[in-house]
Amino acid sequence: MPQVDIPSINVKIAEAAQGWSDRLHAELVDRHGDEKGNRLNYLYRVRFTASYKEAFTPPQAAYDVAKLERLLDERDLQVDFYNHLADGENCFRLKIYHLNHLIPLSSCMPILENMGFRVLSEHSYEIKGDSTSFIHDFVIERMEGCSLPREQLKPFVEELFIQVWAGVSEDDGFNELVLTSGMGWRDITIVRAYGKYLRQLGMGFTPEYIADGMVKNADLSAQLIALFKARFDPSLKKKDSTDLAKSIADDLCAQLENVSSLDHDRILRAYQNVIEKTQRTNAYQPGVMEGKHEKALAFKIRSSEVDEAPLPRPYAEIWVYSPRVEGVHLRGGPIARGGLRWSDRQEDFRTEVLGLVKAQQVKNAVIVPQGAKGGFFPKKLPPMSDRAAFMEEGVASYRSFISSLLSLTDNLNEGDIVQPKDMVIQDGDDPYLVVAADKGTATFSDIANGISEGQSFWLDDAFASGGSQGYDHKKMGITAKGAWVGVQRHFREMGVDTQTDEFTVVGVGDMSGDVFGNGMLLSKTIRLKAAFNHMHIFIDPNPGDTKAAWKERKRMFDMPRSSWTDFDAKLISKGGGIFSRADKSIRLSKEIKEWLGVDADAMTPTELIHVILKAEADLLWFGGIGTYVRATTETDADAGDRANDTLRVTGEQLKFKVVGEGGNLGMTQRSRIEYAREGGRLNTDFIDNSAGVDCSDKEVNIKILLREAVSKGKLNRDERNILLESMTEEVSEIVLSDNYLQTQAISLAEAQAVSARQYHLGLVRALERDGGLNREIEYLPSDEGFAELAANESGLTRPE
Repeated sequence: MPQVDIPSINVKIAEAAQGWSDRLHAELVDRHGDEKGNRLNYLYRVRFTASYKEAFTPPQAAYDVAKLERLLDERDLQVDFYNHLADGENCFRLKIYHLNHLIPLSSCMPILENMGFRVLSEHSYEIKGDSTSFIHDFVIERMEGCSLPREQLKPFVEELFIQVWAGVSEDDGFNELVLTSGMGWRDITIVRAYGKYLRQLGMGFTPEYIADGMVKNADLSAQLIALFKARFDPSLKKKDSTDLAKSIADDLCAQLENVSSLDHDRILRAYQNVIEKTQRTNAYQPGVMEGKHEKALAFKIRSSEVDEAPLPRPYAEIWVYSPRVEGVHLRGGPIARGGLRWSDRQEDFRTEVLGLVKAQQVKNAVIVPQGAKGGFFPKKLPPMSDRAAFMEEGVASYRSFISSLLSLTDNLNEGDIVQPKDMVIQDGDDPYLVVAADKGTATFSDIANGISEGQSFWLDDAFASGGSQGYDHKKMGITAKGAWVGVQRHFREMGVDTQTDEFTVVGVGDMSGDVFGNGMLLSKTIRLKAAFNHMHIFIDPNPGDTKAAWKERKRMFDMPRSSWTDFDAKLISKGGGIFSRADKSIRLSKEIKEWLGVDADAMTPTELIHVILKAEADLLWFGGIGTYVRATTETDADAGDRANDTLRVTGEQLKFKVVGEGGNLGMTQRSRIEYAREGGRLNTDFIDNSAGVDCSDKEVNIKILLREAVSKGKLNRDERNILLESMTEEVSEIVLSDNYLQTQAISLAEAQAVSARQYHLGLVRALERDGGLNREIEYLPSDEGFAELAANESGLTRPE
């Protein structure tokens, strides 16, 4: 006779006799003890629906009760990754627990699909009570199978889903690494951050394609994370970590030989290279990954040795990544400084910053050997129509960017280096980090200095120049004044005095802007014929009373957030006006057509600006943002400013006698050379607008000098601030003297360009050998190019 398990049968009979609710009660008491079990039974005994009871056993319900009890509020979420015994090998279940309302499926399914699952079905269960709860039960499938058993995957999948839901981790294809490599969400964040950095380097692959390459090479992805941990996990002993990192790197090199896809091979090698060139990271500082404070994930990278980095390669850079903000800070050397800008170029802000840091290097030649530049992009901005919320999010992103930069920087305490905690340092001492304002951050210096002071950073409020206790560049007009020194020299060499002789101007910008506004107030004899910004086009075809126009421009400059529509139309000559760039078409008066030399009766705003840039006037004054001139040998893509492709003209099309570059990147360097060869007079942006950075550097150095006096009690902070303010005019005079001498030196060199051609060639060769100059990047002639100049009996142009 077959053996019968009498006790087991009796247990099942007893369970059947008890009923579902009685068994739930017993299960709760068994799990939580009498007191808590009875309380939970009282709360939940009548809350489960019939459909729930049909689908789940009392033990499963007791487990769900524990999950529901952990919910704090309607923003909170709990999950359970599990499977039924009857499910297939690649079939899983995921329960989502939530308060007060059902979760839309469109919010959940993309997360699961990006993790590598296919959603087969979903059932929702309402758990009624004083606070109604909901349970979503998903049946999901992994088509390719999983490399790890469910028990091992469970914590990784659950944590990843919760972090993505909370916005701590992004929802994209990198998350499939949880199944292919068994990575936790923190490791995936590191892989994602490096992938976004490679994208910014101009690698040519989208983040989605990079993620796909990492997922399809799961073992190598896991090895790359192991290499990262070996280099930067502070819990490892230095010798052990060094030996381990070398072993992993050697193993990776061997395994990469077996990667069949050329694209995947390039991606994986780029990852290994950039991890090995990373010198510091705050990844192991508590709370960084979780977003528990302002700091975002950051890496300091020796970019001069990164294979994928485009030329010119900075000395080093800090890459900042989080779901909220991405940013980069490029440095020309250990002692370097420059502004941080709020970029609007999500896909290629590093390209924008790289172009700016090239200019900064030359600007800083008069003060410190190296330049620096940074930019950040806020990724969660609300619509601009909600100005307050837009600015609030921008400031929060800026604060996160600043805090992240400082988290990798050494401090000084009475001259001794203090390194950041929970960090493995792979480079030398690095306590010098100085920033400044730039596009979008003109009023943010106090914010940065507040963070510096809050973290007891040794530079205190010298960290970010131009704050409330520093030199206000717009109030001083220092950048515009420095550029105007160059403009005055151009005209003086033509026999024109810009302060007494009338001259015509076309400009880019508006009177509320620092550089444009201050620049258009530096002479009362300006006849402003046209100007444009992102909103309006101002045209005055035959300007009349220059003094009255100057007064009106001054009134607008003093008006907060003024625009061209605030200009008194009565002062505009016949046929002129102020036009919106949002209009489909702009009718052209006889006077405008006559000045521009066109026959068309109407133009689109884009066409009109294009023609204005080709008009005749004495001066083109760049005070706004954008690259508006390229060389005939360049494409619009070479200019690197897609927003203004339709406006752009070429250097040989410019009919202005002089160009003043108060703003950055108004022209490409090749277009400057082309314009100069056609007889135009200009310097470069990094010469014209160097006064701002020169002034900032003097402010920083004065504050550093006075810091010791303050710390020793010889001077209090208020007295220091009074002293700083009292030196404003003297600092301004010294800065403008630098601009005067710079442009004078260039004029002398230009006058000797032909006779000193061989000397210039020798200097270029010496700088190539010893100074890191790259002729091709800077568009300087090759040896053959110098020979061609000799054959034509000419020399370098002023921009060269």
